[in-house]
Amino acid sequence: MPKLLKPDHITDWDPEDTEAWENGNKYIARRNLIWSVFAEHIGFSIWSIWSVMVLFMPESVYGFTAGDKFLLGATATLVGGCLRIPYTMATATFGGRNWTGFSAFVLLIPTVGTMVLLAHPGLPLWPYLVCAALAGFGGGNFASSMTNINAFYPQRLKGWALGLNAGGGNIGVPMIQLIGLLVIATAGNRAPYWVCAVYLVALTVAGIGAALFMDNLEQHKIDLGAMKAILGERDTWVISLLYIGTFGSFIGFAFAFGQVLQINFAAGGQTPAQASLHAAQIAFIGPLLGSLSRVYGGKLADRIGGGRVTLAVFGGMILAAGLLVAISMVDDHSAGAATGLMMAGYVVGFVALFLLSGLGNGSVYKMIPSIFEARSHSLQADQETRQQWSRSMSGALIGFAGAIGALGGVGINLALRQSYLSSGSATTALWVFLAFYVLASAVTWFRYVRRPATAGVTMVQTDRHASAMAG
Repeated sequence: MPKLLKPDHITDWDPEDTEAWENGNKYIARRNLIWSVFAEHIGFSIWSIWSVMVLFMPESVYGFTAGDKFLLGATATLVGGCLRIPYTMATATFGGRNWTGFSAFVLLIPTVGTMVLLAHPGLPLWPYLVCAALAGFGGGNFASSMTNINAFYPQRLKGWALGLNAGGGNIGVPMIQLIGLLVIATAGNRAPYWVCAVYLVALTVAGIGAALFMDNLEQHKIDLGAMKAILGERDTWVISLLYIGTFGSFIGFAFAFGQVLQINFAAGGQTPAQASLHAAQIAFIGPLLGSLSRVYGGKLADRIGGGRVTLAVFGGMILAAGLLVAISMVDDHSAGAATGLMMAGYVVGFVALFLLSGLGNGSVYKMIPSIFEARSHSLQADQETRQQWSRSMSGALIGFAGAIGALGGVGINLALRQSYLSSGSATTALWVFLAFYVLASAVTWFRYVRRPATAGVTMVQTDRHASAMAG
């Protein structure tokens, strides 16, 4: 059984001890999972707050073009992705309870800043970019939350636990969009401060809840040796590439989907207020389905293998992206006047991408602990050292892949921005996305389906790291 050093500080935690798990450890892990999910959920909402705020910013009032608004999304995504690497080590350094509370309270700053900026139209773009960058701190919460929960749960339950943790966090994206829809529908597209007010309360609850109900694990360590060791692993870069295609698509489209819809509705002759309302009515559907499907992606991967699920996901994404390319090309030839049928096609294509990317998020993340657990059996070390090595390497890669994957969202927003600036449509960007999904499916088949990568691949660096841990 784990020992309590303080009311919130646990030592001797071994999730692989089945007897201790059934006798109480699973309830401790569940309590930490619940509050981790809630805090990460609110963090995702703040990270994606500008995907909603742009619907409250008509160009005639604020003076910002579609390209400027895509840049706001790219800035928040970039900062969130870059912070995921230091956030990976934060819970091991400061404790899961301590860091979760701090990371929730710090997001009060960009939330208040957003409220102030939108109340003063006519300001230049740069303060909005600064505020979007600060909102990006919410994106780092994912990495700290995932590495913390990874330490609480046994190998046999990691797919479910990590999928639930990530999926519950991802739901923060459609949730803030739903709140934005409620505000637009009731108070109009000029009252964004109500959205911010809701999240000031939610952040306070998350911070206090983490302080009261979460725990720090004494032995949860992510050493720099593990971070260095994963850089020499081929699977680190392959998994990161695949996560660009899955999570990068999810977060990138989450930021861009509402604005793409708003542009198309406006092209059809709607007023800015009407376009904002209709975009908000649809935009939350994709992120919601993508968040929910993430949990099932992890469960499917537990059952039939992460590589197979991921390959099927990218196959579906190729079809969905192909549909969007075809519709966009027809739309281009119709002078941008999107018909109802074309709009339905856009919605179906993007929602399919969200659903599939969510499944892929769960399956790719399940592959990480599975790869290193399989690798650990080839190490010449005792069971405890092998388990410690596997957890350390998995935790390091979870944070690293999460950071690299989030940068895919930056690419999506920048590609859409450039596509609209150069041609006035999304067609060029959609071709780029289609080509990437073809590449990702080929890599998945070659590396994890045709001949699964387990033990014996690039073992030099991992053996050295395991020996250092044993010593």
